[in-house]
Amino acid sequence: MDKSGIIVGSVIGAVIVLVLFTVLFISPPESKPESIVDNEHSSNTVGEVTPVYSKKLSLVEIFGKSEPGVVRVNVQRNESADIANGVGSGFVFDKMGHIITNAHVVNDANKVVITFLDGRSYNAEIIGTDEFTDIATVKVNADLELLHPLSLGDSSNLKVGEQIAAIGNPFGLSGSMTSGIVSQLGRLLPSDNGFSIPDVIQTDAAINPGNSGGPLLNMRGEIVGINTAIQSTTGEFTGVGFAIPSQTIAKIVPILIEKGEYRHPWIGISGRDIDPDLAKILELKDAVGFMVVTVVTDSPASKAGLIGSDKTIEVNGGNYAVGGDIILAVDGKEVRKIDDILIHLQRAKNIGDEMVLEILRDGRTTNVTIVLEERPNGN
Repeated sequence: MDKSGIIVGSVIGAVIVLVLFTVLFISPPESKPESIVDNEHSSNTVGEVTPVYSKKLSLVEIFGKSEPGVVRVNVQRNESADIANGVGSGFVFDKMGHIITNAHVVNDANKVVITFLDGRSYNAEIIGTDEFTDIATVKVNADLELLHPLSLGDSSNLKVGEQIAAIGNPFGLSGSMTSGIVSQLGRLLPSDNGFSIPDVIQTDAAINPGNSGGPLLNMRGEIVGINTAIQSTTGEFTGVGFAIPSQTIAKIVPILIEKGEYRHPWIGISGRDIDPDLAKILELKDAVGFMVVTVVTDSPASKAGLIGSDKTIEVNGGNYAVGGDIILAVDGKEVRKIDDILIHLQRAKNIGDEMVLEILRDGRTTNVTIVLEERPNGN
């Protein structure tokens, strides 16, 4: 090949290299559609994967996004009655027709009717109830177009002061919203079955008759709780509201759908929190911990050797049980009061699990391992 051919070939090769460099390193990459992150909480979805929304929404946007997934729950308890004699709220959990509401809304029901946003109603089957968390699951064979599952958020991320919204059917009026803030977390809510509901969200959002079973939503439109009860000092339906957290929903509901019931772990003790007066009597440095007063016979606590109070002393006109083990920590987590023990049981423990208690006995700290058993029926 002559020189001219070599020169031409070199020029062509240089041009090709220059073009490739421009395409690969200078030209902007092809734009891709924005990705949607799947909900990582696999235990809270049945058949449907819902997107996680990162941006905050307005109350108007939250209502518009959530209203199609909120239902009215009419309950008939009197066989001879031709009309509903109980009303509550609920929300769509999945595309298979599972609806979540409160256990107290559907307890002792002869008939449950679910009404959707467009007014269409369906008879529902009660799939499972859990009186210890006031959660119930019912199922309808509704048209697929009516089933709009709401996204389940993570209640563990809630902060006191955070804005929230409640949607339900107060006084039987469908599709109503109230808003407020989270006023406290980790509350203990007494119930009629002898066991308190732990880890409850407290809110100042107005929760009125008929709101029970409806969703409590964060400002991303995600469910962070089920509205379950109110506490009012005026006798009116205003004041402090309560909701079962979504962490509990995610743990309980799939089991209710699968088995129709949820078996709770149990320790088998009763007692009292250490307050300043009791701490002074016991010569404790800090007023923290839970004193065991009674140990139930043949309970996990009894089998592990926990000791209850053996005497009562009177101080300034008040009677104090003393002598029992004082629980200072569970699985390495500090116990300030009984709420901490019950919340840990609810969030992290199942029947058959071991739980390590750090206790103070006769002035010395020691560890006791308990094997958790099924909680007996409170009734």
